[in-house]
Amino acid sequence: MHYVFTVKQRHLVRLTNIVLVVFVFVDGISISPMANSLSLAQTSLMTIMLKANQCKCVIILQNMNGQDERLEQKLFLNSFRVCCEGNNLPVDLHIMLNDIIVGATHIDSLLPYFMRHAKQAFPHLECLDDLKKISDLRLPANWYPEARALTRKIIFHAGPTNSGKTYHALERFLTAKSGVYCGPLKLLASEVFYKTNQKGIACDLVTGEERNFAREDKTPASHVACTVEMVSINTPYEVAVVDEIQMLKDVNRGWAWTRALLGIVAEEIHVCGEAAAIDVVKEIMLTAGEEVEVRNYKRLTELTVEDSPLGTLNNIRPGDCIVCFNKQDIFWATRQLEAMGKECAVIYGSLPPGTKLAQAQKFNDPEHPCKVLVATDAIGMGLNLNIGRIIFNSLIKPTTNEKGEKEMDTITTSQALQIAGRAGRYGTKFAHGYVTTLKGEDLPTLTRLLSLHPDPISQVGLHPTAEQIELYAYHLPNATLSNLIDMFVRLSTVDDSLYFMCNIDDFKFLAEMIQHVPLPLRARYVFCCAPINRKMPFVCSMFLKFARQYSQNEALTFDWLCRQIGWPFASPNTLLDLVHLESVFDVLDLYLWLSYRFPDLFPDASLVRDMQKELDCLIQVGVTQLTRILLNSETRVSSGVGNAMDREDRMKTTPQKGLPFFQSSSVVGDLRPPGRIADRLLSEGLLTQKMLSDLKKEWQLQMEQGKPRQRQRQQEEEDDPFVDDVESVIESTKASRIAKATARTATKTKLIRKKKNPNL
Repeated sequence: MHYVFTVKQRHLVRLTNIVLVVFVFVDGISISPMANSLSLAQTSLMTIMLKANQCKCVIILQNMNGQDERLEQKLFLNSFRVCCEGNNLPVDLHIMLNDIIVGATHIDSLLPYFMRHAKQAFPHLECLDDLKKISDLRLPANWYPEARALTRKIIFHAGPTNSGKTYHALERFLTAKSGVYCGPLKLLASEVFYKTNQKGIACDLVTGEERNFAREDKTPASHVACTVEMVSINTPYEVAVVDEIQMLKDVNRGWAWTRALLGIVAEEIHVCGEAAAIDVVKEIMLTAGEEVEVRNYKRLTELTVEDSPLGTLNNIRPGDCIVCFNKQDIFWATRQLEAMGKECAVIYGSLPPGTKLAQAQKFNDPEHPCKVLVATDAIGMGLNLNIGRIIFNSLIKPTTNEKGEKEMDTITTSQALQIAGRAGRYGTKFAHGYVTTLKGEDLPTLTRLLSLHPDPISQVGLHPTAEQIELYAYHLPNATLSNLIDMFVRLSTVDDSLYFMCNIDDFKFLAEMIQHVPLPLRARYVFCCAPINRKMPFVCSMFLKFARQYSQNEALTFDWLCRQIGWPFASPNTLLDLVHLESVFDVLDLYLWLSYRFPDLFPDASLVRDMQKELDCLIQVGVTQLTRILLNSETRVSSGVGNAMDREDRMKTTPQKGLPFFQSSSVVGDLRPPGRIADRLLSEGLLTQKMLSDLKKEWQLQMEQGKPRQRQRQQEEEDDPFVDDVESVIESTKASRIAKATARTATKTKLIRKKKNPNL
């Protein structure tokens, strides 16, 4: 017989499963004498539940628990474990189960007992209503009462790259009595900081790692240039500029632009970015009771897609920029160009800001012999470059999907326009920009992408605040930070038509890493907000050391840091050395980021900043001599280079069908040899040179101690006739097996031929 269940009946079946588990245990220890047998008891309970046509218990269960299928499954497993591992059950529950089996009472009577167990197993059910109120994110505009107290004027400067939109917004910033500029990168904030001060207007610089005061007495200036995450939502300004507003849609950082747009306390808010963000900004401002004025800008210089691809690097000309989406292709192009006698500048994301600026200045300098740039999409924003032509090495880029997984996909229209728009900068000798591809098969795709308009943005990012997590922790004091975040996301209520919850995988990764470290909740939250690349093991290991040292209330001094990272360093000789120096630079960035938030225990920020400048110089030397480093890597380092080069580009990637990787390594030799385990561990930061040296000494000592015993065993084997007999038996057995296998194969072949042709 087949049953067709409604949704409510399926919920009853789930509850039945839990009841059955409880009953199986009860009946198994013979405290249910009224049931004839175990199978009869199960059948009786199942019949009762399937015939139940009232859904009152299910409604109560859902309303009181607010549970989804995931929680129901957890409750089921927890009930099963409790029943199997417990020595006894409460007497009242025992009596109630027997009454249900014999029909003396209804299944609804079990609901209070189940609820009691559920609240013991999951404490958040006791305060579920309060937790839901805390995680109600439907009206984020109400989180910023100081901004709502003003009638702000919102001006949207919309236009493509090289249209002058940010220039006009900054003109208003400079004429205001007070102002704040919010940029997506330290480079952009630093540029505004320097240019504003050059015009005689005192302007401070605030980034995650540092604060530079314009005045010698260290008093705050009226103007501030900062990264968007660092903008104050409590300080009043006359004018605020929020650059690259289309970053609202970013799955990792979008929350920062949402916070800035809704929370900055300023009379005028100037937002700059793509026209694709106009509608969503208007919708958000409507929830805050504010209107948006739109000013549209057109590109100041002409941009032309060439009719033919570049084809070969022999066709490179001065002012060209080759755009690659992984370091492997950057190293390939650099080596090929320098083999042709063409000096080139190199820019990619993991380079320090100082190295990027130095490479950009070298490329922009008309007197310098460097006339070609090889870069990743890091040039899309943050650097002023005199590029005449953009050449896409490939249109395939690693992306992160909704599940947080890496996969390979064609670049979006927005990305293509952003990168291609860097060609033909206004006010330079390259007033007319050109764009093309290296390979012919990519040119039609690029032409199509550049002919389109970016899709309108429909949702913007949100992120739980420290205050919200603290309220959760007040209700659930025994929960870990990772569990609190999980619970917050699961119980949060978001207006899906406007908002989405940003990716919190990195936050959870750091929370789980330092879960065993005793830290106050607020400090733990701050540590987990640290902007580090979790694909870099050396940086992660130093992050853990920082947290442990902080938890012991011990200062992380300059000397302590030098011992941990192995300072000082020499100029890099191999690619492995260069990658490690980049990781060390990130560690110093992490120290400075934490010193801004915990100055008492991270006291030597100025010394670390000086160290970082020295390290930046070493990395610049390495990038300048990249070809020599690549050659050294092939001859002196046998492994680890590929693993350390760019995990982010290759780990957990899923190539799409029809979108192959660009295999450049075949042109320049394999930069990713399999190599030795020791080299891989060195590249990943899991092993130091000193540890490797100690291991070698220990191994040599063990080998020397083991040689006499080995010789003795060999002599004993030579003198023992039994060994010879065993060896002969083994050889004969092998020969016998080979002969038998050959005979079986021949027999099968004959049978197959006979089936095909019976006349044989």
